[in-house]
Order: sequence, then C-alpha cells, then structure tokens
Amino acid sequence: MHFSELLPFEAVLSGKRVFLTGHTGFTGSWAAAWLNSIGAKVCGYSLAPETTPNLWGELGLEREIQSIVGDICDPDTLSKAIDTFSPEVVLHLAAQPLVRRSYREPHKTFNANVMGTLNVLEASRRIAGIKAIVCVTTDKVYENMEWPWPYRENDRIGGKDPYSASKSAAEMVIQSYQYAFETSDGRPLPIATARGGNIIGGGDWSEDRLIPDFVRAVTSNEPITLRYPEATRPWQHVLALVQGYLMLAARLIDDPAVAARSWNFGPADGRGLTVRTVLEALSANWARPDLRYLEAPDKEAKLLALDSTLARDVLGWQPAWSVEGTIEQTALWYRDFHSGQRSALELTIEQISDWRSKLSPPATQY
Repeated sequence: MHFSELLPFEAVLSGKRVFLTGHTGFTGSWAAAWLNSIGAKVCGYSLAPETTPNLWGELGLEREIQSIVGDICDPDTLSKAIDTFSPEVVLHLAAQPLVRRSYREPHKTFNANVMGTLNVLEASRRIAGIKAIVCVTTDKVYENMEWPWPYRENDRIGGKDPYSASKSAAEMVIQSYQYAFETSDGRPLPIATARGGNIIGGGDWSEDRLIPDFVRAVTSNEPITLRYPEATRPWQHVLALVQGYLMLAARLIDDPAVAARSWNFGPADGRGLTVRTVLEALSANWARPDLRYLEAPDKEAKLLALDSTLARDVLGWQPAWSVEGTIEQTALWYRDFHSGQRSALELTIEQISDWRSKLSPPATQY
C-alpha cells in the first residue's frame, strides 16, 4: 500500500534511495513499512530475524523492498552492498539493543554497536551524492545521574552497563566522522544521531523486554515476574521514533547545517510511567496474566527522561498518541494479531495511517 497524499517530510523522502540497516528488527520493520508506503526505494541490510514469530516475516515486505541478510560487523560485505545500492539516505538502526544480553555478550555488543557503526559510516561517506546519514543510538547514552529533570542533548554522555557504554562510544565515533571527514564531493558529512528509547508497539517478540514478556505470558497463560516495578521510563510508540528518524533524514537533505547534530526523541511532556503502571494498562486493554513483581539488584537506572524541546521546535516533531494511547494501541495490535482477526501488515499499515492522520500542524507543515 502506498499513501496517495504525503506529508511534507514524506515528500522529501519519496523516491529517494534509502539504505536501512537493521530492517529485520522490530523498529526496522516499522521503518521499512512506513518508507515503502511513501514510495521510497529501500534496500534493507540486516541479520536474519532471531525470533519466531517476527515482524519482518509477518509483514511480507521482502516482496516490496530489497532485502540483504548481512552483518554490519563484516565491512567488506557491508561496503559492497552500500556501493551497489548507492543510497542517498542511510538510516542506521542495526545494533545489539538488549541491556541484559550486553552483560552476557560484551564483546559482541561493543563490536556491533561501535565497530558496526564505524563500518556503516566508512562505507557511506564514500558514496557520491549521499544526502543524509541518520545513526540511531539511545536515550541511555547519557551519564545517568538519577536526577528528576530530563536530559538535554548537551548533557554528558557515558554508560555503566556494556550496552549504554557501547552506544556512548558509538556517539564518539559519529562525532569524529562529523568533524574529520567530508563527502566525496567535498561537503561536510550530513550525519545526525537520534536518541530515544523504551519503544513499545505491536510486533516485538524480542527476548528480555517488558512488552514481549507480557505478550508471551498472555499467550502461554503463564505468570510473568518483573524486575523494577517502580522504575520510570519515557515509554513511547515505535512510530514516534520512526517519525523522528524520517523527519531528521528529510531535514538533513534540506538543511544539513541545522540538522547535522544529536537529537532527543522522547514523550511530548517528558514524563514517564512506571513498569507497574504500563503492565496494568496493558492488562486493562487486552488480558491480565499472573503479574509478579520483584525488586532485583540495582544494575539498571530507575529514573530516566529526555528533553525533546529541540526536536519539537526545530523539526516540528511531536508524537501523535499520548503514552496512554500508545499502550492501548500496542495492546490492541497484539490482541488482534494473536486472535487471528487481522494480519500484521493490515494492523501495521492501519496504525501508521492513523498516526499520520493525527499529527499536529507543526509536523505536517515540516
């Protein structure tokens, strides 16, 4: 399905050649669906999906876009794929995104998140006509001081766990490329980083994540034990982040001098909800498994929020759904999918369409 009327930032990307790393992942699959629906020419590059089911497979988009199974840690294969496709836009989403896995696999985490990013940037900067490179990091790049106010883009970065540290290190690599290198025709590299996190939405079946764990508990009729029930996070729908990535790519094309920097993408009011509150809201909108709460050893930050004023004021970015609406739509996606009422593609395109229809005037004016 292609949308007949495009928003201004979508019109900038329509027809563009977009190289999307991590396209088989949760966020990457939503990004691929949105890009395809606005007429972008997409080439995805990613490892094969890890879970069954997985959103990429359920969407069936391999019939719509070019899909390459490859590892960003393999510089030769990655460079060949980018050279062959010759993109105008690179959206770099591929990563090892799981905090607890990073404790088990620190080497793989740093290799994927730091060296993988280096490989993407090195291959991309050599492409003639490259117009935008958006590198997705995380809200966890900030040195978390457990203070009550939101983090801004100029706050200090750091990381205590391997995942956060690897993403902070990736930001240093990106910053180096912004200042040290030019495009093949002598322009400053049009690179920006997007910082967001705690994304929820339909189609995520990853290990060790709150919503997928909840879904597995409901569908298997088993109890779920949760760490840190009072931990507060800036929960937001995956479409809020994808919208931010697309708006950022479009602005890099139109005005790289303004856009080539770091950007926060968090809930509109900067507030978060506790894990307990999110689970109770999911239960109210779908089904209630046996919820068991456990205060685990203190290895994760309990308080984290982002200040997204810059993205709202400069890009015109703002989420279309409140956090309560986000939780409701997430529950309904899984409910209808697991009941067999709707296909993943139908549900995903319907939610993208509804999201687009509710964007506030600044977003639609770009």
